[in-house]
Amino acid sequence: MSDITCTLAALGLHPVKSCGALAPREALLVETGFDLDRAWMVVDPQGEMLTQREHPKLALVKPTLRLSDLLLKAPGMLGLHLALDAVETATRVRVWDDIVKAWDMGNLAAQWFSDYLGTPARVVRFDPDETRLADRAWTGEAEAPVEFADGFPLLVASLDSLGDLNHRLAEAGAAPVTMARFRPNLVLSGLQPWDEDHLDVLEIDTDDGPVRLKLVKPCGRCQIPNVDPATGEMQREPGRTLAGFRVDGRVKGAVTFGMNAIVLDGAGRTLRAGQTVRASFAV
Repeated sequence: MSDITCTLAALGLHPVKSCGALAPREALLVETGFDLDRAWMVVDPQGEMLTQREHPKLALVKPTLRLSDLLLKAPGMLGLHLALDAVETATRVRVWDDIVKAWDMGNLAAQWFSDYLGTPARVVRFDPDETRLADRAWTGEAEAPVEFADGFPLLVASLDSLGDLNHRLAEAGAAPVTMARFRPNLVLSGLQPWDEDHLDVLEIDTDDGPVRLKLVKPCGRCQIPNVDPATGEMQREPGRTLAGFRVDGRVKGAVTFGMNAIVLDGAGRTLRAGQTVRASFAV
């Protein structure tokens, strides 16, 4: 199949893992994905990550990036300010199977999340001197560093696939869902539904030069897309409908939506919504 052209319709940035998202018009691309994406994480006192899987109300923690701090707001809580240029104590935390160096953000942040979640919690920031690599079984020769994201620097999704899913949900008598449930970094438009499953490299011309991203692994979905980002409540959809037609043998039969991607070229360049994307299909 020949190359195709589509549009970078929207960007997604998630400063605190499993908390609310930002939808910036532009974002700085770095080796680990977007700058400040999943740079912070909520953990228990033993350093184990806390996510929407166990605490769906994390979806209601809304971030605002400002010049010198990250402001977090949540229902019933005063705002929490996390400094962009200051941390407190060195620590180690676990994200999935990886134990990595991080920086604790202090007792005030810990108390804020402990009060909100109703369980002891701390907030940590990824240590920039740490190297955590995406699974080489999927990235091949490329070394793809990643911070607190589940496994890969970027997640790419398609508005056209979301449209197909919402059509199926409507046929099942269920309400439509938004892309926010899937927490992507790059949202494409102008594809055929599910084309992204078979794309290889995305090329985007920026003001600073070209960006090349490689789609390396289908994104197996847990129950987080069933969390309504507007209410923080776990639901049955869209997971039930996705399970009926999105089982992917490439990832041991997981139910997939979106593709994980790594940065081949272009770290240090800025991606903007509306840019043209040239995509090649995997051979």
